[in-house]
This record gives sequence, C-alpha cells and structure tokens, in this order.
Amino acid sequence: MGIDTRLLSGIETLIAVAETGSFTRAAATMGLTPSGVSRAVARLESRLGVRLFDRNARATSLTEAGRRLVADVTPLLAGIDEAASNAAGASTRVAGRLRVNCDPWFASLLLAPRLRSFLDAHPGLMLDLVARDTLGDLVSEGFDVAIRFGAPPPSGLITRKLLEARIVTCASPDYLARHGRPTHPRDLETGMHECLLFRDPATGRPFDWEFHRQGEILTVAVRGRLILNDVATGLAACLAGLGVAQPMMLGIDECLRSGALIDLFPDWSDEYFPLHAYHPSRHLPPAKVRAFLDFILADVAAPSATETGRSMPMPARPISPA
Repeated sequence: MGIDTRLLSGIETLIAVAETGSFTRAAATMGLTPSGVSRAVARLESRLGVRLFDRNARATSLTEAGRRLVADVTPLLAGIDEAASNAAGASTRVAGRLRVNCDPWFASLLLAPRLRSFLDAHPGLMLDLVARDTLGDLVSEGFDVAIRFGAPPPSGLITRKLLEARIVTCASPDYLARHGRPTHPRDLETGMHECLLFRDPATGRPFDWEFHRQGEILTVAVRGRLILNDVATGLAACLAGLGVAQPMMLGIDECLRSGALIDLFPDWSDEYFPLHAYHPSRHLPPAKVRAFLDFILADVAAPSATETGRSMPMPARPISPA
C-alpha cells in the first residue's frame, strides 16, 4: 500500500478523534467541521476495509482494529515529528502540550506543590495533568507519560523506576487515647482495633497488610469497617481518629514530625512501594517528556526520598509482555 498525503491526513484525524473522544472536539482541535472529520475517518475506514470507531449518541470509542492502528502509528508519527524537530535544530525545545497520567496521591501531595518551578522554566509548555487510579491505554488516550505507584503491569511500555516509598503504619493520638497503642502488628487482628482499608484498583479488594523487618514478612489479617479508594481521604480519616492506616510515608512526613500521626511500628517498616514513569515510545522520548522526567527525579523524587523513601533512578527499559 502506497503512502500518500490523504492517508497521513486520515491517520492524523484518527489520532485526534481517539485523543479527544469526540468527532466534534477533534474538529475544533483541527480547525475542521465535524462533517469534515467524519468524512476523513470514513475515507480511512474505506481504504483500510475495517471499522475504526464504534459510534452512538453517547460515546465514540475505538474498535479493536482502531486501537491496534493507533498503537502502531503513534510511535511512527512521534518519530517523524522528532526527526523534523531535529532537522530544524529544535530537539531540545520544550514546548506544546504535555499530557500526563498521574497517581492522585503523588499529584496532589508531591507534584502540584512543586510544579511552579517546572512551568516557569518552560513557558512554551502547556501541562495537561490527569490524576486517576488506573494506567489505562496511554497510546489511545493520548498520554505522553504516566507516573504510577506499584509493580509495572505486562505491556510494551517503557518504564523507569523513580523511587521506592516507605510504607508506615500510623494512627492519630486521639485514636490511640481511645483504643490504646498496639505494641506488635499482631495486635491489629485481635478485634480491639479499627483499620482503614484501601481498595486495590486492580482487583477491587482491599490490600493485604504486611509488615517487613530485616527480610521477614508478616501478613496480618486486620479488621476494619471503612474501605476507601482514595488515599487522601484515608489520610484525612486517619487524622480524624477513625482508625489505623498504612499509607506511604511520602507526603505525610510533616504529620509524623508534628505528632499529628504516630508511627506505631518503626521496627516493622522495611516495606517499600515503587513509583514508576511510563512512556510509549521505544525511541528517544520527546524533549518535553525528558524535561518532565528530569524535573521529577531532581525536584520531586530525590528530595522526597531523602527521609521518606529511596530514590532509585534507573535506565529506561521496555517491559516485556507476559
């Protein structure tokens, strides 16, 4: 199949609709009419002989063929764009829109308070920051990079470990005054204590509670009547005295220093939770992505890990499919 400008135009329109989730919004982004976008997609579908979108009155979504096409062509288009930038001598220019998928805890407590310096350093950049619980499909959703806690899932994405956050078991002085202070992790499964449970977005079930000490791992069957899916809400509940919590130490170190929260088992706090960056391109990422990751490592990850975790920048590597 020959490559011509009509095919490239149709693919550009396909990407715009996939990123915006709407023919109308894609038209506004591209300076076209919605009917013009619809015709361009129809021509591309006719040429390829497949349906690329499922459309109804409520939503527009990619078909399986559409998702595969977007996943295949996005790195190629990024490579063309980067080659053009390099040819123009602008490979180090940080500008345009940077769309970031970010863990809510990291976004609110660690990233947002430090963003001013990054944006001031790059006045030509527009940052589109989406805080949510799931990684999703970076390519079809138009994300340039993602910042997520947890073990990397099997995928074709490029991943880089930024740091490991220490897990701490804590409670407020008010809670301890009413329930007493546990002296060992096993005290939390006696029925005398309320634990704040956090739902794993991958499984829908509360996370198990583990305690790590010098290579020993202790699993405790804790009890609790409050299950949450937002870590910030869990922190607020812990501060209000509703129960014992197991948050990451990142972002709550001031609460521990001030005494608003008490670290219950400092001898059982060798558990760490990794923070990774993901991006879809197997080639050198665009300058705006490199600049953002450099900022995360230098201004967010390293200072935050000084007292509350371990900063562990590693070379980018692909995650092999399972």
